Amino acid sequence: MKKTLILVRHATAEDQNFRIKDFDRNLNSKGLSESLAMGKWLVQEGIKPDVFLSSPASRAYKTAEIIAGQYKLPIDVIQTKDGIYDGGPRAYLQAVNTIPDEHSMLILFGHNPDITYFAEYLSGASIGSMKKGSAAFIEFKNLKWEEISAKTGDLVLYKTPKQLREEE
Repeated sequence: MKKTLILVRHATAEDQNFRIKDFDRNLNSKGLSESLAMGKWLVQEGIKPDVFLSSPASRAYKTAEIIAGQYKLPIDVIQTKDGIYDGGPRAYLQAVNTIPDEHSMLILFGHNPDITYFAEYLSGASIGSMKKGSAAFIEFKNLKWEEISAKTGDLVLYKTPKQLREEE
């Protein structure tokens, strides 16, 4: 059975400054509209994630919340894993490897540079740097979530909010 992992980099957040911890930075108005556009597009394309997994950091969680809202799902469907915030690509892999096998599609919300490194690690593809609010779709054939590791997947689609605006 095919597994699909959708990696979403959080949308545009307020600038970093000394008054607010990085963890607590929220989406700005551009980030809110990027999240909404990506959520609408995912729903229109008929993409139905079984599991929503997010960094607990404000900007990633809010991106997940807005996208889940487009599916008319309650926010309690979003699971958080602390390591996705600052645990590096290894924490992303650990999060993916522990997904129960009955699920075939996982959407994971995280941060650069780790999310880009993770996408490239899994697929062997060169993405550059994932844009804010963008999504990388990686497919795995005949693998369980626990078997996913380096270069076991294929990058099948990379979509940015800018591409969505240009398609309208």
